[in-house]
Amino acid sequence: MLKTSPPALSPLNSGIVTKEQLADEQASLAPPILLQYWQVVLRWKWVIVGIVIFALVVGLVATLLATPQYTATSRIEISREQKKVTNVDGLETQDAGRDLQFYQTQYNLLEARSLAERVVRKLRLSTNDAFFEAHGVNPDEESIFGQKLGQPLSAADRQRREKLAVELLYTHSSITPIRNSALVDISYTSASASLSAQIANAWTEQFIVQSMDRRFASTADARRFLESRLADLRTRLETSERELVNYAAAKGIVALGVSKSADGRTEVDRTLVSSDLEALNSALAQATAARIASESRVRLQNGGTNSDALANATISELRRKRAEVAAEYAKLMVQFEPGYPAARALAEQLTVLDASITREENRVSGSRSTEYREALKREADLKSQVESLKSRMNLQQRDKIQYNIYQREADTNRELYDGLLQRYKEIGVTGVGVNNIAIVDTAKVPEKPSSPKLPLNLALSLLAGLGLAALATFALDQIDEGLRDPTQVNRLLQIPLLGSIPDAEERDALEMLLDPKSALSEAYLSVRSNLAFSTDHGVPRSMMVTSTRPAEGKSTSSLAIATVLGRTGKKVLLIDADMRSPSMHLFTGQPNPMGLSNFLAGENDWKQLVLQTGLKGLNLLPAGPTPPSAAELLSSDRMLILVNQLLQHFDHIVIDSPPILGLADAPLLARAVEGCVFVAEAEGVAVRGIKTSLGRLHSVHAHVLGVVLTKLRSKQAGYGYGYGYGYGYGADKSN
Repeated sequence: MLKTSPPALSPLNSGIVTKEQLADEQASLAPPILLQYWQVVLRWKWVIVGIVIFALVVGLVATLLATPQYTATSRIEISREQKKVTNVDGLETQDAGRDLQFYQTQYNLLEARSLAERVVRKLRLSTNDAFFEAHGVNPDEESIFGQKLGQPLSAADRQRREKLAVELLYTHSSITPIRNSALVDISYTSASASLSAQIANAWTEQFIVQSMDRRFASTADARRFLESRLADLRTRLETSERELVNYAAAKGIVALGVSKSADGRTEVDRTLVSSDLEALNSALAQATAARIASESRVRLQNGGTNSDALANATISELRRKRAEVAAEYAKLMVQFEPGYPAARALAEQLTVLDASITREENRVSGSRSTEYREALKREADLKSQVESLKSRMNLQQRDKIQYNIYQREADTNRELYDGLLQRYKEIGVTGVGVNNIAIVDTAKVPEKPSSPKLPLNLALSLLAGLGLAALATFALDQIDEGLRDPTQVNRLLQIPLLGSIPDAEERDALEMLLDPKSALSEAYLSVRSNLAFSTDHGVPRSMMVTSTRPAEGKSTSSLAIATVLGRTGKKVLLIDADMRSPSMHLFTGQPNPMGLSNFLAGENDWKQLVLQTGLKGLNLLPAGPTPPSAAELLSSDRMLILVNQLLQHFDHIVIDSPPILGLADAPLLARAVEGCVFVAEAEGVAVRGIKTSLGRLHSVHAHVLGVVLTKLRSKQAGYGYGYGYGYGYGADKSN
């Protein structure tokens, strides 16, 4: 009876036997991007809270210290205006008076410096000290002559104060068009409520006066000139249109489609004859295409190829059924003779299907000749009708020469008449001195300050704080180069993740390892399962566990992997190769009088060095006495000899190796094992340090089986496990 291994542990049954496939599967388990952002927020939450609180405090202080500002607003309506009423006979383009250009011009006029100067002169703001005080400006600070109280202003000072007043008006006024309307709001802001209202109203009044000053008055001479021209053009237009209609009726020209060209001319696109010819010509083209297609099908049929049969759904379905029956028949022929009942039944089905296919193909082929004769006759009839209409079309084209002459004359007269008539209407409606600007609302003295607004400033401060916090969090997150979650292992190191080990926190990691139901044991059981996928023969028989630096959980991982392998019924030997800081004898409660260092120094009987640990299937080869130079002992071939001998007596060998950086022990040990398990602490060593350690292993052609991420807290991973046990030198047992 064959002995089978459990399906969960067999790499052959799993279907995933390569390290690359395992890495792809782990990469597909990456958490959503929003969850990754949430983890970053949790990691730097106090930094974010501090920055946001600081921004809110700054916004609050700035708001309380700011001078209250009052905004007064007046509203006007600007009606559409045609300014150049005497523009006759198309001397300028019609686009000159479009709404967009007109209103944009009005908005720019409202912001013109000349308008601000009119307001300053109207309200005498250059000599009003209250105006400058309302803006927190001292106009006499830069006085050329050192102006003093009670003395009259010089010409240079008045000019300077007027220029300063204009600049202040520019800075504190705003023009706000109301979307999709002809209304415009004119607002002014200062520290004085009454002054703001006064300036807003004066701005509106001066804009109306300035607009009226620019108007052009229509004259009686222009009206009389337009009337005489209209009477003459009306007579000419009537005559040209009458001649056009009479000629079209005499020559039988029936216009079905008329369009205007870019220059405003009327063009006849389609007549009754051209429309009929176009329809018949289109039908002839379709009939010719149908005849060619039918003729092609007949020739292909005569040549032995039947494309319709290939495209016929019934024939395709019969052929598909025949292929299925033929496949079943071929399978039976592998095991049985043709006389087998099931085989005979399938053979009969094949015969029936072949006959059905033949009948259907004959039926499709029989309709080709009839279809071709009908298409040929229809094409000949249409050709005859098209030739007849061509003769009528040629005659009509010659008649259209004179028709177009009449049409152009009528268009010219109509264009001149319409242009003059439009100008005449504009003069009659607009009149003289009509104002297109109306005041809708005058500015009232504001009762409450418009700024500063505490809720708005706090909201802006909050947004600014969140923005600064986001930048700071991004910068800090980029500076933090340690592995923060399992998804980064394959992406940054290009090595599969064997497992994520939870943080033991305040609990004893050794006690959790002895409990098969603990989270720590379950995590290392997952590591053992993934190790089964790292080679084509399952879990490697000999492996080394190492890390970049001490206190990353390397020794605990060595013990845990060996313990989990022993629980599965395997005979496992755990070798403490960290002769500089041995700890396995402390973990298992065994003495350390002799061990690996004795064998490497020349002792040949390794059996007397192996100790029973009391754990199922687990034996221990302690480190032994600390040698003067561990690297010198490991540089010999005795370690390779020892591993080869031990593999004859044990199913698996797990070696607890010293860290890589700064020591030569781990690369020397890598020569003697089948693969290396690399332990990395979450948020521990920077990624570049881990890559350096892996580079040292790769330089000695070591096979890195994967990475075990330790000391992982749940807030880091967002799912799965975290881990927290380390490697320590000296008396520290957490290594």
